[in-house]
Amino acid sequence: MSDLLTGINSYYGTYTTKNTSADNLKDKLSGDYTTATDDEMMEVCKEFEAYFTEQVFKAMEKMVPDSDEDSSTSYLSMFKDTLTQEYANLSAESNGGEGLGIAQMLYEQMKRNYGVE
Repeated sequence: MSDLLTGINSYYGTYTTKNTSADNLKDKLSGDYTTATDDEMMEVCKEFEAYFTEQVFKAMEKMVPDSDEDSSTSYLSMFKDTLTQEYANLSAESNGGEGLGIAQMLYEQMKRNYGVE
């Protein structure tokens, strides 16, 4: 688990600035989960998957060149971050609640590291 937290802290330090969702996620993942329930651990894992997916979506969006038709006053640009967050949350809950599988792998790793049965 320490390797995972080290990687998250590295990512956090490199790619985020004043991002409250990253701060909240870092605080949750840094907690002690030895007494956590399965539902609590899975919820944190799903939040991480949604956050990770959101960052991937934002990186992909930067790769698409802006067109002249897109104006800064369009509805999409006004609510772009909210829309991206919603897409990320939906992808984490898709596939019958299994999402992309990142949350499940993280959850299994947390169970092994904390000795939770």
